[in-house]
Amino acid sequence: MFTKIFVALFAATAVLSAPVESAEKRITHTGKATFYSPSVGIGACGWQNTDEEFVVALNGPQYGLNPDHNCGQSVRITNEQNGNQEIAKVVDLCPGCSDGDLDMSPALFGALNNGDYDQGIFPISWNFLPRTSE
Repeated sequence: MFTKIFVALFAATAVLSAPVESAEKRITHTGKATFYSPSVGIGACGWQNTDEEFVVALNGPQYGLNPDHNCGQSVRITNEQNGNQEIAKVVDLCPGCSDGDLDMSPALFGALNNGDYDQGIFPISWNFLPRTSE
């Protein structure tokens, strides 16, 4: 009898102590995709990246006051016009972007938009991925 109670309590404690992503990390965001050249200098996260990497600059409101919280975080992005999906890493801040917007490397923008750079912008939805899936 005591063994069953102990096992049940242990299991409940293990579940409750598991790390939980914040609500911000679990919701789907919507915004606009634009592109920039991350190769022009060191990004806000302190890394030098290339135009060929799948990286994004996160909008100011979501980048927040604690950049370490989102720097290096992976995001799954969907082009709402064609359904293309890719995964990228947050490496920079986009101060001119509105809440939900992502500024992308040319390679990522092209992959999501079938190589069409003429439009320069398209609607997206995206979400942070749990750090365990990076």
